[in-house]
Amino acid sequence: MSEYRFMNQLIEKEHIPTPAYVFDLDKMKEFAEKVKRCLTGKAEICYAMKANPFLIKPMLEIVSSLEVCSPGEFRICERAGIPMEKIVLSGVYKNPDDIAYMLDTYGNRGTYTVESLQHLEVLNDTAVRHGITLSVLIRVTSGNQFGIDEAEIRKIISEREKYTGIEIEGIQFYSGTQKRNLSQMQEELKHLDTFIRELEEIGGMEIRTLEYGPGFFVPYFVKDKSMRTEELLGEFVEILDGLQFKGRIVLEMGRFLAASCGYYITSIVDMKVNKEQPYVILDGGINHLNYYGQAMAMKHPYCSQLDFEGHEKTGDEEQHWNLCGALCTVSDVIVKQFPLRNPKICDILVFERVGAYSVTEGIYLFLSRPLPKIYFWTQADGLHLVRDGIHTDVLNSEN
Repeated sequence: MSEYRFMNQLIEKEHIPTPAYVFDLDKMKEFAEKVKRCLTGKAEICYAMKANPFLIKPMLEIVSSLEVCSPGEFRICERAGIPMEKIVLSGVYKNPDDIAYMLDTYGNRGTYTVESLQHLEVLNDTAVRHGITLSVLIRVTSGNQFGIDEAEIRKIISEREKYTGIEIEGIQFYSGTQKRNLSQMQEELKHLDTFIRELEEIGGMEIRTLEYGPGFFVPYFVKDKSMRTEELLGEFVEILDGLQFKGRIVLEMGRFLAASCGYYITSIVDMKVNKEQPYVILDGGINHLNYYGQAMAMKHPYCSQLDFEGHEKTGDEEQHWNLCGALCTVSDVIVKQFPLRNPKICDILVFERVGAYSVTEGIYLFLSRPLPKIYFWTQADGLHLVRDGIHTDVLNSEN
């Protein structure tokens, strides 16, 4: 129960406190600081805010920059007062009007990624019209729609003098998330290390920055096997030590930094047995809760059962129930055959490790259900409401 220090305050604040998200900022900062220490100064951290945009201000106390991938994310940063110098403007498509606005407002502050030759030309032409030079990172494709083919990058580097509005700071690479071992990362970094030397030889220039997304694995489910953070990052630092590249290395991380600090809280509102299968109906569902790698609701996430007063239920024999949400679709099954102890209506389930993506990835507009409330928790300040519940029916109807 010490894990859920926020529950008493949540129940005191709200007669029916669910569904809701709680993000433990103390836990978030503690983990992010651990990651930073384990990197031993060999790499900086860039927080990919798409994982959880609510965390950008507390996260920026620890990381060196934020990866911003859309105009909406950029506006979130503006409202939060994030300095443009701390922003890496990424994303496969950047609207020319949005780029013009950013340059009008912030000049040459910030860093921009390049995802295509056309992308490069738009950035360059806009910068030239504004009389400034933009710092850019060229994204190297991993074999999908993102980034630029290596042959094209060689050509860009060899012809870089014609892009007078652009200063190539370095390269960026990201190939995916939830990598279970370090071998893929080692191969990727070795290849990037060789590619950087090749670019420098071709263009007679210095690649100053390598931004790399490692995609470290987050153990979401009870049966997941994973390395201790210290062990994982210790071995990763050894890989970095083996690189010939001695410039600035920035690790783009989102899920890995944010996942562990989040909790999704939902209540039992109905119970039934249909054709000998026991079902619990919750006031939340798959519109609010999304675990990467969930397979037909068969994997069991970390979750605890509390009574309506917030006390952990113990003692009773466990029985297996299918946990379903409140959506009118047979797809709204969160977990099958989950062990519960004498479940009752108004019992509370606390799902852990939902600090990344669930808060933005759910199918929120389906069936016009309300958005959950969102709280921050710290030991010093207790529970703090940062977003009230929002009715989505107004978005699903004519103005």
